[in-house]
Amino acid sequence: MIGLELVVVLGLAVLLGNAVGDRYRIAPPVVLLVLGALLGFVPALREVELPPEAVLLIFLPVLLYWESLTTSLREIRRDLRGIILMSTVLVIGTAGAVATVAHQLGLAWGPAWVLGAAVAPTDATAVGVLAKALPRRNVTLLRAESLINDGTALVVFGLAVGITVGEEHFTVPHVTGLFALSYVGGVAAGALVAWLVIRAQRVFRNPLLGNVVMILTPFTAYLLAELIHASGVLAAVSAGLIMSQAGPRMAGAEMRRQAEEAWSLATFLLNGALFVLVGLQAQAAVRELHGDDLTKALIAVAAVSAVVVAARFAFNFTVPYLIRLLDRRPQQRLRRMNYRARVVTSIAGFRGAVSLAVALSVPTVLDSGTPFPDRDTIVLVTSGVIVTTLVLQGLLLPAVVRWARLPKDTSVEDERLLAETTATEEALKALPTLAADLDTDPAVAERMRQEYETHLLVVRAGDSGTGSDDEAAVLRHDRHYTALRLALLAHKRATVLRLRDEHDIDDTVLRQVQRRLDIEEVRLSGRRTAE
Repeated sequence: MIGLELVVVLGLAVLLGNAVGDRYRIAPPVVLLVLGALLGFVPALREVELPPEAVLLIFLPVLLYWESLTTSLREIRRDLRGIILMSTVLVIGTAGAVATVAHQLGLAWGPAWVLGAAVAPTDATAVGVLAKALPRRNVTLLRAESLINDGTALVVFGLAVGITVGEEHFTVPHVTGLFALSYVGGVAAGALVAWLVIRAQRVFRNPLLGNVVMILTPFTAYLLAELIHASGVLAAVSAGLIMSQAGPRMAGAEMRRQAEEAWSLATFLLNGALFVLVGLQAQAAVRELHGDDLTKALIAVAAVSAVVVAARFAFNFTVPYLIRLLDRRPQQRLRRMNYRARVVTSIAGFRGAVSLAVALSVPTVLDSGTPFPDRDTIVLVTSGVIVTTLVLQGLLLPAVVRWARLPKDTSVEDERLLAETTATEEALKALPTLAADLDTDPAVAERMRQEYETHLLVVRAGDSGTGSDDEAAVLRHDRHYTALRLALLAHKRATVLRLRDEHDIDDTVLRQVQRRLDIEEVRLSGRRTAE
């Protein structure tokens, strides 16, 4: 299967899978996994393999960087202790529990720990897609956990593989040093790259060049961390979190629009392609085993899947209550979740492509020339656990959320209204001074004042929720105004197209005018959606 054909097949699968998911209200990753497994029956596609380097070095830096760039750092700070515990203690505990069960099922301790490290971390991309309907705090906890826990899992994985092949030894100081280098080195590498990017953004003011710098950021951070044997995952994440704070002050509006649209499309395609490839690889893993080996592996899939879920439940219903006993501060009480919310968090522990990439990274042959023990079983069980968590837990999550009756989260909407109201009020206060400084014509300043006051009335009317006649009239007037503006924009666009078709203007002029019309339409459409 040549590369171009695979690109077309993956693109069509992503398109069809998301369309089917939206049409039948099924989480798109579930549909994409099934499509990937079905595509495995196509003879030409059976040759397709998912190189672990492609996920660890191409997919992972981009996806983790964008996830961290769009995650709330304020929310992470508020629940940092819980996030760190879930990203370290839970991962190591899960890996140990899985290793114990796998050893009981016949794997040697080395391969058993390799399997445990592969299935221990949750997947940021799967969490972002499948758990996005949860309240903001739940989503932030899940996303932050999955952004960090890959670093822990990769250290455990490297240690397990090294011990199995005889290249590593297990002592407390050595293991502590590996974890310290992974975390401290990764964060330091990400911070250094972010600092360099901030300096570079001041030089490259051109939006296209600025976005090239942004694209290079996660790969550079990941590479620098790998060169010093630290965690590339944490480097990409820390760079993204730092840039999420510094970026809005540096980048211009045009650069931000380019970046948001380009990265949204790129991460959408990469996410979808990964789920399809995981489905393909899962079927390929099944084909590698036969007879008793396949039966044992399927039993191991069921057992390990149960252990992974059980370990998450055990953590969420023990560690938080232990913290409550030890930390009685009032602010700690404000962070508490009820047991229903903990059930939701436990169910939402999805595994994804990172786990499969880790399993595929297991060497096929040792330096001695002998095969790595139970490699096919590790890949198959990991694939099965991914499919089980994404499909079963993904389909179960909406019902669990309804059962949990989580309080409606209006914090984002409330804060957005606060930002719009405050920004508009302060802009009105600054208007006379700014107009005087710029020597603006009084008629222009008055027109601007009227527009801002109208906008402030609309924001306040939408915020109050009292439904008075005056507020209803303001909102109705704004809806009519927006609809008319959109209709006029459509008319202008049709006119410009007619002029191009009649050869009165060139395609270059059409694109320039249409771009300005599109920007205004997007602004008005977003405003109408917000209302």
